[in-house]
Amino acid sequence: MTTVAIVQARMGSTRLPGKVLEVFAGKTALEHCVERTRACPKIDEVVIATTTQPGDDVLVEACRARGWRWSRGSEHDVLDRYYQAARDVGASHVVRITSDCPLTDPDVLTELVTRFHAGDRIDYASTSYPQPTFPLGISAEVMTFAALERAWREDDNPAWREHVTPYLYRHPEAFRITGYGCEADYTRHRWTLDTPEDATLIRTLFDHFAGRPFGWRDALAVMEAHPEWQAINATIVQRQAPQ
Repeated sequence: MTTVAIVQARMGSTRLPGKVLEVFAGKTALEHCVERTRACPKIDEVVIATTTQPGDDVLVEACRARGWRWSRGSEHDVLDRYYQAARDVGASHVVRITSDCPLTDPDVLTELVTRFHAGDRIDYASTSYPQPTFPLGISAEVMTFAALERAWREDDNPAWREHVTPYLYRHPEAFRITGYGCEADYTRHRWTLDTPEDATLIRTLFDHFAGRPFGWRDALAVMEAHPEWQAINATIVQRQAPQ
């Protein structure tokens, strides 16, 4: 069995164009995301899934320069982009990561994948199932390739396909699903990268740790001690997958 993390990335963000190449503590958001994902011992390989748009050539060049494996596919049918990347690399299990999460936590990934494999023939597991509890930006999903392929084959909703996995978690009667949450609801903390305000907050966090490694609980302790930091992006509304 091969567990592959596929990190979706593109330059065409509407609220913060080029966000994945924003620099924090000397590394791009994409570099932080990939390095943290690679630190999970349950993941065998990491693939960057970008688009065929010319504007994303810069991401392919970044992958080449760093020796990362990449795949290119549809800009808007992200489900197809994931399926093609997973098929090409021969993944038996797929971990979904988004590149706007530079604080991705390898310990969370490890626990999620561990619980996924420990379950009774689980098809899909998520840190947001049955509801999110981690700070926004500490999210991940894992699924069998068979479940991904079934969603790719059966999902005819373009809005869902853009978000990859709604077909899975909105059909609990068809898939065996489990989740992994934390002990309290921390979703008031927004650590995802989608706006200039988000970038300011994330840069503040990286500057605070000054190159020292830190996990999501370290960040949480600092954020709880600095409510003024929480205010930096508190008014930003998180985009939701369509119903």
